[in-house]
Amino acid sequence: MQITASIVKKLRERTGAGMMDCKKALQKTNGDIESAIETMRKLGVVKAAKKADRITADGIILLQKSTEEDLAVLLEINCETDFAAKDKNFQAFAKAVGESILTTASNSVGSLKGSPIAGKDGQSVEQARLELVVKIGENVDIRRFQIVNISDGSLGSYIHGGRIGVLVDLHGGDDELAKDIAMHIAVSRPLCVTESEVPQETLNKEKEIFIAQAKESGKPEDIVEKMVSGRIKKYLNEITLLRQPFVKDPDQKVATLLKSKGATVNAFVRYEVGEGIEKNEDNFVEEVMAQAKIWD
Repeated sequence: MQITASIVKKLRERTGAGMMDCKKALQKTNGDIESAIETMRKLGVVKAAKKADRITADGIILLQKSTEEDLAVLLEINCETDFAAKDKNFQAFAKAVGESILTTASNSVGSLKGSPIAGKDGQSVEQARLELVVKIGENVDIRRFQIVNISDGSLGSYIHGGRIGVLVDLHGGDDELAKDIAMHIAVSRPLCVTESEVPQETLNKEKEIFIAQAKESGKPEDIVEKMVSGRIKKYLNEITLLRQPFVKDPDQKVATLLKSKGATVNAFVRYEVGEGIEKNEDNFVEEVMAQAKIWD
């Protein structure tokens, strides 16, 4: 069968692959588009595997809500560059993954990968991810997600530029307060709601640092002890939500605001793209040239 430009174009539209890759696949399958797609998927797995060890420190934070608005998921999906994070194929994949999480109620990234992806019959989330890796030329990683189920109260949410995302489970109060608290968390970066939730390991590590710093001052032990105690108190004020000054009114603490509204924060989730991931410092010119080749 003659491989015409129109059939190559049709395969390219369905797969997003390069023209030559499409033509080669069609030649191998004698012009059968469905078989060509299957061939390219198999090839894609090989290509994607070669990119699996590449660091994915960029990407997007996405918020998806159920139609009933009582269930929401906060999701981080990573890629290698900001350039790819803005690609429509990458963003469509992220949205489909979010919908799949809400539909399947997956509780881990591992179980999610085998689940069907929204909008593509018969294809799993992992198969769609591998296809995307081949299509955009970068490694893609579903890093983490958190589902929040609101039985009563309000669901606060805030997304800042697709880079920072917050979900807040608020008991009492109203939607406006829930959104204000979500925005506060995005800006102020608390680690937990109350002091009792601070991991002891984290507290011990900070205390060791404070002790070492205080001893360098050469002051007596009793003074050192007071210095460390003061710094621990300051640290807890900085990292616990209830102790932080409210961003819209720094004269009052978040705890005071919540009490005045008859509300409490049950839990919150805050994600920031790439936090905790060491990013490669590639040469800028080399990165641009690499991207130019991908999108050629």
